[in-house]
Amino acid sequence: MHALNSYLEAHRDRFLEELLALLRIPSVSARSEHAPDMAICAEAVCEALRKAGATQARVITTPGHPIVYGERMTDPSRPTVLVYGHYDVQPADPLELWESGPFEPVIRDGKIYARGACDDKGQFFMHVKALEAMVATGNLPTNIKFCIEGEEEVGSPNLAHFVRENRAMLKTDVILISDTAMISMEHPSIDTGVRGLSYIEVVVTGPNRDLHSGVYGGAVANPATILARMIASCHDAENRITIPGFYDNVVESTPEERQLMAAAPFDEVDFCRDLSIDAVWGEKGYTTNERTGIRPTLEVNGIWGGYTGEGSKTVLPSKAHAKISARLVPNQSSKRITQLLMDHFRKIAPAGVQVDVFEHHGGEPYLTPIDSKAYQSAARAMRKTFGKDPIPVRGGGSIPICSLFEQELGCKIVFMGFGLDSDNLHSPNEKYDLANFYKGIETIPHFHRCFAEE
Repeated sequence: MHALNSYLEAHRDRFLEELLALLRIPSVSARSEHAPDMAICAEAVCEALRKAGATQARVITTPGHPIVYGERMTDPSRPTVLVYGHYDVQPADPLELWESGPFEPVIRDGKIYARGACDDKGQFFMHVKALEAMVATGNLPTNIKFCIEGEEEVGSPNLAHFVRENRAMLKTDVILISDTAMISMEHPSIDTGVRGLSYIEVVVTGPNRDLHSGVYGGAVANPATILARMIASCHDAENRITIPGFYDNVVESTPEERQLMAAAPFDEVDFCRDLSIDAVWGEKGYTTNERTGIRPTLEVNGIWGGYTGEGSKTVLPSKAHAKISARLVPNQSSKRITQLLMDHFRKIAPAGVQVDVFEHHGGEPYLTPIDSKAYQSAARAMRKTFGKDPIPVRGGGSIPICSLFEQELGCKIVFMGFGLDSDNLHSPNEKYDLANFYKGIETIPHFHRCFAEE
């Protein structure tokens, strides 16, 4: 391990430059105009795997964006680790809120600012560089495979078919994912699970055209007002979701698990100060960490209608739109909740408007046992590099393919995320601390060694 650490230190600057080059590629999967960039990025990831020491690496086409597969098989008798990540990123809008170009990475105060810096280019790239270091120093104790997709940010629509058709190629003993966060460098943590996702769009249509609000206001139902009322009715005074059946299958966390979560440090004053808010909000009876980890939620992700340009235009809009997502916990089913949401919005539609509801994408919640060999290997690895035991926590985000991977490949997932909740994921000025990036590259080889020993 001394030789490995020396190699990492000697190549730090090059590792960073290679990551910056990857971040310059605008691989936005949700926008059709970026399809050429997606192909370019997939080839760049594939080439990075080859240079790192993968004996096989190739770009595999799908009906959507490509998947990059790579492997280095050292010995059939050794355990195999499959690394999953994604090279696609969220749209950068609104561009005017970025302090620097989203695809022009810059380093300020020891942090990389760029779209994808943390989610997930910076994090999966740690594994690529860890592979290089392990191969170069003769310290690779496992077989290693990579599955880096280009559609995670749009719900992974083609990954399920790919996994089912390539079970033998993807066969592994554990799946390792770095697409989550930890509490801080001072308080390392490991996510024991992620929430599921249900995502819909609601369109309320009233009159057949935008109307003069003075001539027609008060006589015709306003789609924007109706939509706002419908959305507001989905929470009660205690911020519980009012949709009938929404909580039916929720697995309540035990007092022991809630006590374990309470060990994670949390400063509400700092939390509010960081977000420039004066109070937290959420379901009564739960702490902030519990609201974002063990409880399901319903949020508006976007809402629009009528005139939104500069100046004023007094219209009663013909249509109003909202994109709404629910984060799910065990044992909620994304398909059931999606149908529940769609049926509910249709049911509460008042006379005078038409309500159409569309499904976008979803995924299932996932939990990993903390007594598994894989989790214990991750905990040992972080103990070696951080000097303290990581705290087990629940992640609030969603990685839709987790349940699919376990179902199809028959193995558990370990989340070794090195990002921070404050890294502005999906927001302007996304960042990733250099210290976290390098600490991840240092820690990952320890996981492989610990897992091989287990």
